[in-house]
Amino acid sequence: MGESRSLSHDKSSQSRDKPGGRLYIVGTGPGDAGQLTARAVEAIREAEVLIGNGMYLDLLGSLAEGKRVERSSMGREVERAERAVALAEKQVVAIVSGGDPGVYGMASLVLELVDRRQLDVTVEVVPGITAAQAAAARLGSPLSGDYVTLSLSDLLTPWDVIEMRLVHAFAMGVPVVLYNPKSRNRRDHLALALEIAARRLPATTPVGIVRNAYRKGEERIVADLGSMGDHLDAVDMHSIVIIGGEETRCWRLGKDAKGIITPRGYHRKYLY
Repeated sequence: MGESRSLSHDKSSQSRDKPGGRLYIVGTGPGDAGQLTARAVEAIREAEVLIGNGMYLDLLGSLAEGKRVERSSMGREVERAERAVALAEKQVVAIVSGGDPGVYGMASLVLELVDRRQLDVTVEVVPGITAAQAAAARLGSPLSGDYVTLSLSDLLTPWDVIEMRLVHAFAMGVPVVLYNPKSRNRRDHLALALEIAARRLPATTPVGIVRNAYRKGEERIVADLGSMGDHLDAVDMHSIVIIGGEETRCWRLGKDAKGIITPRGYHRKYLY
């Protein structure tokens, strides 16, 4: 199946609800071990087999030691899910997904397979810090209230549907988080999304770009909607782009923009 496997097995922890296997769908967050939840660490440690995209498995570091590890690449999600479900009938399996598995992750696909095949497998979805949360923390607090997340990938969703959603999202006047903003085969989608945003928002609207949040090579850019054309080359599939809403502003030290804030509304009720 084109996957590499380690030869050792860890069978030291076998806490199960019933005889047979168990399947964890684990969100690994942005990738740094310090951002894993305690429950994610427990699930990974309990697992006999780890399955996932090679990049996310590599980010687990020592947590993957002593496990049987099965790697796959982007575009092989169905194969990966089928393999995890099959093994989980008899073994403790953790299929890992970057960020949160229920947010553009593996959870829905795996659960669909379990449901369609009516498998008697104990399944637990283990949440993780989303890419939007990680990027927002690096920028300050741009997502303090309501916000929208949209993926610009048209691999599974037609572009005309994405475009319609962008129009409605920016019409709401709330911050919009763009996942999968640009790739080798989708070089123009981000520029098109920014054009739609510019129809509703002023050129001074803050925009944050975070690449490799909480990982090696992290980069942060604070710009505005009017100058984003100068920063398109800095964006790739490892980036999150946050476009501010009507009340979003930069917080500053002197003349240098340091981060982004979207006030939640306390200023309308309290004096501070």
